[in-house]
Amino acid sequence: MLSDFGIILLFIITGLAFVGLILFVARLLRPNRPNVEKLTTYESGEEPVGNANIQFNVRFYVVAIIFVLFDVELVFLFPWATVFGQKALIEETNGLWGWLALTEMLVFVALLALGLAYAWAKGFLDWVKPEPKVPQLKTAVPASLYEKVNQKYKKG
Repeated sequence: MLSDFGIILLFIITGLAFVGLILFVARLLRPNRPNVEKLTTYESGEEPVGNANIQFNVRFYVVAIIFVLFDVELVFLFPWATVFGQKALIEETNGLWGWLALTEMLVFVALLALGLAYAWAKGFLDWVKPEPKVPQLKTAVPASLYEKVNQKYKKG
């Protein structure tokens, strides 16, 4: 007879074995046809140009932070809607609970909208594609040698 921890361990082992089995079967069934297009580097939908050591555009982070902000807003809105939308609770408080809950969420959404308006007014959401700056490296290796290596890997 297994204890509760033994059952949990057995469940974890079974889950890991199932994942391993699925990955193994997928490896057997999937086609393997590499080509030049599949082997190229992917940079957020743009063609990779220049050296990879250039500075990353900070606007990607701003958009990600705003996305997370509104994603968290939805995490708060769904439980709020289910808990504060209970008809029995609203009737028990003669509608006061419903108005209080509505006011609370309107203030929350207004604060988020104010933050979005501030970011928009400051120009944080304006998307300007910067020109890539290729860093100048002082090295004894000539640039033509790098080009030969790059051409070799592009063709092959």
